[in-house]
Amino acid sequence: MFKVEKTEMVNKTFRLPSELIEQLSVVAQNKGVSLNNLVKQCCEYALNHLDKEDKEV
Repeated sequence: MFKVEKTEMVNKTFRLPSELIEQLSVVAQNKGVSLNNLVKQCCEYALNHLDKEDKEV
């Protein structure tokens, strides 16, 4: 059965170099996703690939 799920989102502001934003924008456009979605995926990928000791709080 189809179940509608809502993901809680939080607005934050980050300052990134303009060159990085330009690169991310090109990739997002080429892949047909929003810049926000691409940045989210990049952050998730980076967190999932950290060394184990870097993940410990």
